[in-house]
Amino acid sequence: MKKYELMEETMNQNNRILHRIRALRDFGKVKAGYPGGWIESEKNLSHDGDCWVWHNAKIYDNAQVSGNAQIYDNAWVCNNAKVCDNAQVCANSWVYNSAQISGSALLLDNAQVYNNAQVYDKAQITGGAHIFGHAKVYGNAQVFDDAVVYGRALVYGRAIVCHSAHVYGKASAYDFAKILGNSHVLDGKWGKAPLYIQGTRHSLSVASYSKLAIGCEIHPVKWWLEHYKETGEANGYTPDEIREYGYHIRYAAKWLERNT
Repeated sequence: MKKYELMEETMNQNNRILHRIRALRDFGKVKAGYPGGWIESEKNLSHDGDCWVWHNAKIYDNAQVSGNAQIYDNAWVCNNAKVCDNAQVCANSWVYNSAQISGSALLLDNAQVYNNAQVYDKAQITGGAHIFGHAKVYGNAQVFDDAVVYGRALVYGRAIVCHSAHVYGKASAYDFAKILGNSHVLDGKWGKAPLYIQGTRHSLSVASYSKLAIGCEIHPVKWWLEHYKETGEANGYTPDEIREYGYHIRYAAKWLERNT
């Protein structure tokens, strides 16, 4: 039995004609006669389960929302994306390309998941965070505050990635790892936070078992030990700042020896 119908009210979204929907019967938190959000066709929103699109949220192209999934506010689900189970996509968040959101995952506050990325279990993506490539975020992991997870990276367990941090390549963050600041982690399996130091000019972080990131430059530890002085001079560091970063680099080298 159908649970909604397409209304005559339409809008143009990227040259796609979307229809506002109206509930035909009570289900979940929806009452018969209740107007919903926008879909392109009935293939976008299943008639089974309690799934629903609310407010001005939009589902179009070949995107599919099913199970008990809820799409709220001004969220978008499009292209070949899928949202299912008890997942929620809210507050200007986007799911597109071939991304999949499932389990009890939550997207909120301008989060974006795209390419072939997957977010599932009870993971939360909020605050402008981006998940893309073939990355996976699951378990009770949280990614927020403009953090980025991409490539084939995995973030799971109770790991937290936040505050503009980047986790990518084949890196894994799990258990209670916290990756924050402007950290760049591109490889390795981290069950605890890799070293992060906020220096006077730029942050220093352990990017893998053998590399350090300072600002936007990533090089092997040995390279930094040999070239930090000339690199600092080329970037306008003062002599005191160069000495400071030399200390940070040597400390990080010892940290890696002890922790990898």
